[in-house]
Amino acid sequence: MSRPIQKVLIANRGEIALRVIRACKEIGIATVVVYSDADRGALHVLHADEAYRLGPAPAAESYLRGDLILEVARQAGADAIHPGYGFLSENADFADACATADITFIGPPGSAMRVLGSKTRARQAADAAGMPRVPGSVTGLESVEEALSVAGEIGYPVMLKAAAGGGGKGMRAIARAEDLAAAFVAASSEAERSFGSGEVYLERLIERPRHIEIQLMADSHGNCLYLGERECSVQRRHQKVIEEAPSAVVNEDLRRRMGEAAVRLALSAGYVNAGTVEFLVDAAENFYFLEMNTRLQVEHPVTEMVTGLDLVRMQLRVAMGEPLGIVQADVRLRGHAVECRIYAEDPDNNFFPSPGRIMRLVQPGGPGIREDCGVYEGWVVPLDYDPMLSKLVAFGETREVAIDRMLRALGEYVIGGIKTNISLFQRILRDEDFRAARIDTGYLERLLSEAGGEASLNEVEAVPDDVVAIAAAVFASVGASIGARPHAKDAGPATESRWALTGRREGMRV
Repeated sequence: MSRPIQKVLIANRGEIALRVIRACKEIGIATVVVYSDADRGALHVLHADEAYRLGPAPAAESYLRGDLILEVARQAGADAIHPGYGFLSENADFADACATADITFIGPPGSAMRVLGSKTRARQAADAAGMPRVPGSVTGLESVEEALSVAGEIGYPVMLKAAAGGGGKGMRAIARAEDLAAAFVAASSEAERSFGSGEVYLERLIERPRHIEIQLMADSHGNCLYLGERECSVQRRHQKVIEEAPSAVVNEDLRRRMGEAAVRLALSAGYVNAGTVEFLVDAAENFYFLEMNTRLQVEHPVTEMVTGLDLVRMQLRVAMGEPLGIVQADVRLRGHAVECRIYAEDPDNNFFPSPGRIMRLVQPGGPGIREDCGVYEGWVVPLDYDPMLSKLVAFGETREVAIDRMLRALGEYVIGGIKTNISLFQRILRDEDFRAARIDTGYLERLLSEAGGEASLNEVEAVPDDVVAIAAAVFASVGASIGARPHAKDAGPATESRWALTGRREGMRV
């Protein structure tokens, strides 16, 4: 049943919140955002029609407070919530709470999240859908003894993984039975701290696989399409660093087989909206189900670039009950896209986060360059959240052209006042193995372990001290009005900053 959306509350921050705001504005939907004290002057607050303070900087007291977010939606008259990614985006209870409040959740229903959001239940669903998966347990392990038994059946090396989350948390590789007990305790403890659940499962470790994921979009009319694949094999500590679309090694037949398997899994769970099925692919082109992300992905722009489809607008249309409007034969891939996740982190200090004020920002442009950015000059990068600054995307007719354009764009990118990982990308993109697509999930760790390793990464030209001094003086005065918006309960700013939007209003604190 069609249900138009008039106003969307975006329950997120940074570049993804701004991405959703822009999609909403293009189709005439009003936007509401929430913010913590650390984000009072953030771009998503400055661009939305309405903004409401949630609370202090810690996510547990702000962006993870589903009860407060629903209260803001009620006060603002929002009839839909877009969760972005991270925070509450894969929280089935929050999706259900939205439905109970008669607010459209722009994502899958809670029932589908419960089936596919848990790694162990998703493995069971994969078995039921006839999807090949990595051998291992399909339920959480109850004890070290059970883990030893499963490992003995499938053979070493094995991998312990958290059932309730990802990103490398609660994950341990084990090569020998003697190491399993300690790894089990450590993985379970880390999973409990990170996700509130210590449940772990075990699977065979596939050595030197490629990490390939299939983008899905499903509507409420029983239609589900696969929108090509993304290569996500360049990872550091199980975190994706560079993503590409399409993969250099996936041919039409493999793409079809993986896509059709992903669609079967989604349909079996009653899935609706955007989602991603992740696979491991070995050297013989055998693919194995890994997990499903029941939300929009950070790397969605590369899929948009090669398909010409706007995934966020598709999400909005699907959430309003509209059919997809295209069939599988309409999905065609053109050219190649590469995405680099630009982070505020120090390559010379084990990639630790590098919070602080951005004193100078020169952003790249030119043919084939897209940047989804969440920062500006004068913005203070907080320590409280993931330190991603932007997603830089390069598109070209071929993979080689896309890589060369990305290198050119990275050379133009200047972020002064903080450390960034730009030099890491320059090293990867110049590496012969990467350019020849000889990559797997262990590629980056091997590159960083070579002579010189991480210590030699930070070779970009430093911003001259006089430029930083001038920028500091400028933003001591101009930047103050940007970075220090008043609390919602205040009467209003003494002066309007250059970001003030006509007609926007700041909401009451809840």
